[in-house]
Amino acid sequence: MSAELSAAPTGRRTPTVIRLLVLATFVVILNETIMINAIPRLMVDLHVTDRTAQWVSTAFMLTMAAVIPITGWFLQRVTTRRAYALAMCVFLAGTALAAIAPSFEVLLAGRVVQACGTAVMMPLLMTTLMTVVPEHDRGRVMGNVTLAISVAPAMGPVISGLVLQLGSWRWLFVFVLPIAAGVTWFGLRNLENIGEPQTGSIDWLSVVLSALGFGGLVFGLSRFGDGSITTPVAIVVAGVILIAAFALRQIRLQRTDSPLLDLRVLLSSTYAKALVLMAVAFLAMLGSMILLPLYLQNLRGLSPLQTGLLVMPGGLAMGLLGPTVGRLFDRFGGRVLVIPGAIGIAAALAGFTQITLTMPYWQLVALHVLLMISLAAAFTPVFTLGLGALPMHLYSHGSSMLATLQQVAAALGTALVVTIMSSRANTLERHGVDPLSANLTGMRLAFAVSAVLALLVIAMAILLPSRSESPEAAVVVADELPELVKD
Repeated sequence: MSAELSAAPTGRRTPTVIRLLVLATFVVILNETIMINAIPRLMVDLHVTDRTAQWVSTAFMLTMAAVIPITGWFLQRVTTRRAYALAMCVFLAGTALAAIAPSFEVLLAGRVVQACGTAVMMPLLMTTLMTVVPEHDRGRVMGNVTLAISVAPAMGPVISGLVLQLGSWRWLFVFVLPIAAGVTWFGLRNLENIGEPQTGSIDWLSVVLSALGFGGLVFGLSRFGDGSITTPVAIVVAGVILIAAFALRQIRLQRTDSPLLDLRVLLSSTYAKALVLMAVAFLAMLGSMILLPLYLQNLRGLSPLQTGLLVMPGGLAMGLLGPTVGRLFDRFGGRVLVIPGAIGIAAALAGFTQITLTMPYWQLVALHVLLMISLAAAFTPVFTLGLGALPMHLYSHGSSMLATLQQVAAALGTALVVTIMSSRANTLERHGVDPLSANLTGMRLAFAVSAVLALLVIAMAILLPSRSESPEAAVVVADELPELVKD
């Protein structure tokens, strides 16, 4: 899907194409977290260990990390309808395969196929939004997008908890399948193409380097906390080396305007700052999403459904606040939202360092709601500022890089908090502390590290401008890179 557009809507009404893509994105993102509560059932029904069963989530994340970098190139080469049809049909095929899976291996294959479709939807939505929505109205529309991408992950564990109370884990896929099919059919009936696709061949070496590099990095990070750190560190280092090779390859390909992922987006200072802020904020958010359920279930003895219901208000608050944040951004700019949001993130994470075995649940809910509201205040303006600072022809590459960094940040956040928590707890247990108190102390330390990282979010928020630099300036800056990397 080319970024070129002959005319953009100028009214205040959200374009139909965006509404359709938001609906589809909600469905596929909901599926990303819907398997969280199903691990124990999979272990019994498919006769696998807990470590093996975790691969239904790990494989999904790995596939997303490997596929998303390709979407920047892909979205410039196909029409909007074709990208949508391919993404949703692949997702449907993976969902159907997972629903009838006779073995764990087939279930895993279904999750990988699902992830391939999911990986296209978020960059497609962001690229289309930046193309068809005028700059003065982007905050409002991006706020509606936040509603979908925030509520869906929050609803996933709750829905899975309810479904698992009533039946088999297969019903998680059976539940999603008709909804996704209906969304696909409705979208194909009403979706219109935006712009014209460009021609160009794909660089397969870049595809291999990207898949092995980003996939290897996420896989290595996901292995931390499983015991020895030697193997995870080796995998992470190999992934970083391959990503460096991928980056050098893209710089060479940019001389002929045929990169798989155009790194000229990083020459926009606003986009680069937004990228760092999003990555660190997402890392902190995912860390809390891992720690809070562990605390509630392992230390407080709550069921998965009870845990999901406790964290649901935060996710709903984040999503429902999105449209309001978007309208405020359009009116006042980004700094009045992002800076208080960054401070709120740090404050909420600092509050979680005070958890005890008897802390009232309303206090936990209040801290989680503060964290989610603060993230909402930051995410919508940062997405809009970062992508808005890019020229039109780099929108697809900018959204792909943001989505890729989210997957890496998710893996890094999970690895970081699990490793810190486990290491501290194991050390205390060796010194005679009871396991319950040791794990509680480990969780407090992990939250403290996340709170310290949130200080970087505050620093980036202060450096961000209130409005994006002009696209014309961004075009000039982006076009300078081939000159800067000449031999």
